[in-house]
Amino acid sequence: MSAPETFRYRLDPGPRNWPIGRPSRFRFCPAVSFDLRRFANRNNQGIEAQNRMFILGMGYVGKFVGQDLINQGWAVSGTCTSVDKKEKLKKLGFDVYLFDAYDPEPQVISILNQHTHLLVTVPPCKDIGDPMLQHSELLRKKLNNDCLQWLCYLSTTGVYGDYGGAWVDENCLPKPSSELAKLRLAAEEGWLSLGHEIGLAAHIFRLGGIYGPGRSAIDTILKPKPLSHAQKARSLKNFTSRVHVADICNALNECIRKPSSGKIYNIVDDDPAPRTEVFSFAHKLINEKWPSQNEKIAAGDSSTERGNLNGEKRVVNARMKKELGVRLIHPSYRSGLESICDHIHDSSSANSCDEYPCGYISS
Repeated sequence: MSAPETFRYRLDPGPRNWPIGRPSRFRFCPAVSFDLRRFANRNNQGIEAQNRMFILGMGYVGKFVGQDLINQGWAVSGTCTSVDKKEKLKKLGFDVYLFDAYDPEPQVISILNQHTHLLVTVPPCKDIGDPMLQHSELLRKKLNNDCLQWLCYLSTTGVYGDYGGAWVDENCLPKPSSELAKLRLAAEEGWLSLGHEIGLAAHIFRLGGIYGPGRSAIDTILKPKPLSHAQKARSLKNFTSRVHVADICNALNECIRKPSSGKIYNIVDDDPAPRTEVFSFAHKLINEKWPSQNEKIAAGDSSTERGNLNGEKRVVNARMKKELGVRLIHPSYRSGLESICDHIHDSSSANSCDEYPCGYISS
């Protein structure tokens, strides 16, 4: 859409006394909350207390985003796929609805339409694509009013495909090779098209490898499990672009304040490092924090073998910084892992325990 005045995004999101959603001060992850509160004097400026976010798919990222917004005074609702997940999310202060993206209930879509902002985290599925976009006519009908103003779809840098280790930005032609990456690209186009048709400020975030509390090299080492096929493949890569979950929240906050419909942003840190380097640093941190466990922690994942550059790229985050004004909380995996390790260590100390699992709230 070329004319900004046609967007429905505005500073005052509308009615302030809606019957659903409830703010809460409960913080389910102190480590990320602390990281984000360091930026509170900047991040809270200009955000309306009565903004209302609906998150389609409250998984790992959705929970962190939702809690960050609740801590700022937002009302947050969302969806999940099981009763067990719903109960856990309700305890965190969210209004949660069981939702099957393959067969969406019109009632839930109607509730979604009582919100000012929509975040889509549901991934595409093999042979189907984006399950929500299979019902685009229903979405166009239900979402076409003056309430919902802003939309963001969380995608992946995997859509770029093979660049032989070269740097890529948002102007580079995506060359997805796998079926799922192709479906991701199609989903991007679908959500941008939907936003254009119904007048939303729609955005795409291409995320690097997501890590944070409960999902990091620190956690992998301290809670060892057999490596998956995908993890083994990543261990041979020369470059992996990453992003800490706190910086995903950080970037979303800025995008909400500075909507620019149709824009795509790479959300990654400054340091696309190989997995072996990351795990070597994680072992170093663990040995410093828990020297008594040196013999208990297997060296693991220490191979220095590298693969070739086929299928690789290094992802540029300049647009995110320039246009959204994002200042990364964790510009490198080093800062992110240090924060995670400090949180685990401090939690363990508070519980008078030398062992890692005690006092650590894993997501």
